[in-house]
Amino acid sequence: MNSKLQTSAILGQMMDSPLLISNILTSTSKHHSKTEIISKRIEGDIHRYKTTDLEIRAKKLAQALETFKFETGTRIGTLAWNGFRHLEIYYGVSGSGLVCHTINPRLFPEQIAYIIQHAEDKLVFFDLGFSDLVEKLIPLCPLVKHWVCLIDESLQPENKAFTNYEKLISQYSGNFEWPLLDERTASSLCYTSGTTGNPKGALYSHRSTLLHSYATALPDSLCLSALDTIMPVVPMFHVNAWGFPYSSLLVGAKLVLPGAKLDGQSLFELIESEKVTLSAGVPTVWAGVLQFMKSNQLQFSSFKRVLIGGSACPPAMMKTFQDYGVEVIHAWGMTELSPIGTVARLKSTDLSKSKEEQDKIIQKQGRVVFGVDMKIVDGNSEELPHNGIASGNLYVKGPWVIQKYFKSEDSALDDGWFPTGDVANIDEDGQMQITDRSKDVIKSGGEWISSIDIENIVAGHPSVAMASCIAVAHPKWDERPLLVIEKLQNIQVSDAELKVDILKSLEGKIAKWWIPDDVVFVDKIPLTATGKMQKLKLRELFKDYKLPTI
Repeated sequence: MNSKLQTSAILGQMMDSPLLISNILTSTSKHHSKTEIISKRIEGDIHRYKTTDLEIRAKKLAQALETFKFETGTRIGTLAWNGFRHLEIYYGVSGSGLVCHTINPRLFPEQIAYIIQHAEDKLVFFDLGFSDLVEKLIPLCPLVKHWVCLIDESLQPENKAFTNYEKLISQYSGNFEWPLLDERTASSLCYTSGTTGNPKGALYSHRSTLLHSYATALPDSLCLSALDTIMPVVPMFHVNAWGFPYSSLLVGAKLVLPGAKLDGQSLFELIESEKVTLSAGVPTVWAGVLQFMKSNQLQFSSFKRVLIGGSACPPAMMKTFQDYGVEVIHAWGMTELSPIGTVARLKSTDLSKSKEEQDKIIQKQGRVVFGVDMKIVDGNSEELPHNGIASGNLYVKGPWVIQKYFKSEDSALDDGWFPTGDVANIDEDGQMQITDRSKDVIKSGGEWISSIDIENIVAGHPSVAMASCIAVAHPKWDERPLLVIEKLQNIQVSDAELKVDILKSLEGKIAKWWIPDDVVFVDKIPLTATGKMQKLKLRELFKDYKLPTI
């Protein structure tokens, strides 16, 4: 079949309206005018307003940005948590034809400065809590001409380099008409540190963002609707909070933005007080919530669904949520995919299967969201069968998948497909399961060992807070697995006893030769800036570790 774009002698006769981010705000303000947006503010209180207020303030921001006379496509940076002002920036910046560049404040200042300079940000909005960080960044980022603090004017720091956000937008009426842009116009920019070398930018378009929002809201995807109250715990500086600032407003759902306090107690109390029905975040965040609930013998009253991504959700965590009456939606994606590519949901043919069989399905990373295609290939780029057994390098493509990195002349694609860096298998029903990152895979005696499978089992051990399985050099087998454990607090058994018990818990659940050669205990497993286990650091820490000889 010819894959080139075909021209037609007869075109359809439907309206040709560009897919623009500003359309979401216009629609939700008009058709869901009473829908609330709730924010836990840096000021310490709960802020409430409606979608109509959001639209007016986003337009005021757009008017203010006009006075700076930025060219279309100019990058505008943010260093901010999930809050109403950050949401206004999402829409006010992109809607006016500029590019909203969300920056991860958890990175080192030198990394942040590199990203800001590479993006050529001309203005950066920041939360008050990042004032000290910004003072370090100012001399490192000469391209930034304006630093705007997102805080009430009365709490503005006394620094002549800082402009106040509220003072800035208060000068304008909000009487503004969103420009009619080409839907392929760049809308937002996110950098990923999950690649080799310096962080790389993924430049999204209005079109890609709208299509991603439509697709992720579908019933067989995240099933979003105006009946929901949605709280994205995943930060708005991390891959646009997995698209929730767009998809939530697209369907008219109430939106709850938790701010900077992401401890278990704060999140649980916000879920309960605002009657949240759906939330999203990485496993490490939810571990804190579940521990707080267990310690205080608490239950959810409204919470029905939780989207978990970023890294695999341990089956033990999934079961705990189920016991609380919460459905876990397992998803997979990456910055280069805007980010969602697959979601684990059952099909009608799965309903006759046992609970155990159904759990195995939803523990996978799932089927593609319509618009995305995927395949697995071997080391020679030959496509492998979808039989649930063959494992290979995962490739994807689709209208919200990156084509090339920002400012790079080289394509990021391999024959039209994006190589994700993940190793996976796909079964006959299209359910995909990540078995490892290609850089994390353990190759022992020429055979692959899945570190994720081992981690998922050990994470369910009652004494384990977190488990990471890494490769360690071995004179005979090239590599063997080493299990690194962060224990729960106040564990009474000795490390030697616990080691034996952990290894015994793996017996009969994985191949015997997969069982790690040793277990070591650390005070804390290091996490990346996005809450994932920092295996690169662990491999460096244990690169000279001598495994016990048998």
